[in-house]
Amino acid sequence: MESDVLVVDDSAAIRKILQRVLRQTGMAIGNVFEAGDGEEALAVLNSQKISLVLSDINMPKMDGIQLLAAIKAAPAWNAIPVVMVTTEGGEAKVGEAVRLGAAGYVRKPFTADQIKEKLAGFLPAITPS
Repeated sequence: MESDVLVVDDSAAIRKILQRVLRQTGMAIGNVFEAGDGEEALAVLNSQKISLVLSDINMPKMDGIQLLAAIKAAPAWNAIPVVMVTTEGGEAKVGEAVRLGAAGYVRKPFTADQIKEKLAGFLPAITPS
């Protein structure tokens, strides 16, 4: 069964790169939805069945920490794994994300292998037919 993924980042270029990397992981990825900030992400979560969220931390309007808190506070979404993808060098923000329930994080710039390794426990691999 394929999993739908939501990529949240204020950079359209990063969203496209993550989308391409997700397709290269060999995992059973269905639709990849995009959002430019946390508010857009909540709208997608309200309208789609998302299996995994990849979110930047630093974004306008609603940042990744606020989005993570909203997801974990909502009974309908709190089981969705959220992996933070960030340039954040300091441990404070990353630590806060982990305390709030983030499933993990990947630092930018990232490689396809780093994304695949981080997501391996959350998404099924494609099984040969």
